[in-house]
Amino acid sequence: MLDCASCDKPAIMDAAHVTAFAKELVKEIDMVAYGEPQVVNFGSGNKAGFTLVQLIETSNICAHFCNDTGDVYLDVFSCKPFEIEAVKKTVAKYFKAAAMKANFVARQAPVVIRQTAEERIALPA
Repeated sequence: MLDCASCDKPAIMDAAHVTAFAKELVKEIDMVAYGEPQVVNFGSGNKAGFTLVQLIETSNICAHFCNDTGDVYLDVFSCKPFEIEAVKKTVAKYFKAAAMKANFVARQAPVVIRQTAEERIALPA
């Protein structure tokens, strides 16, 4: 996840630029796009701006661009590992953020031990 402050407003308000960013990011982090990026401008007041959704074979890339502040909030979610620095570099190239804060979360579902109904009943509460 990247939280980016005070980005270049003309860049974040240009649908073609946001679309080009999504396509290059997919390449830079060695993913495979599933369909075209969805770039939709909506919201009101200080929440208005484009939202980007790009499906990838291993999950998705989502971002919201705030017209009012120039801030960008990007999530890259993938079961396949990728280079965080490549994400930062691509964001910097396209949106020229004044500051970026990265937060990486390693995801892993817990292991489930299969039990019969009788075994579950016998477990202490």
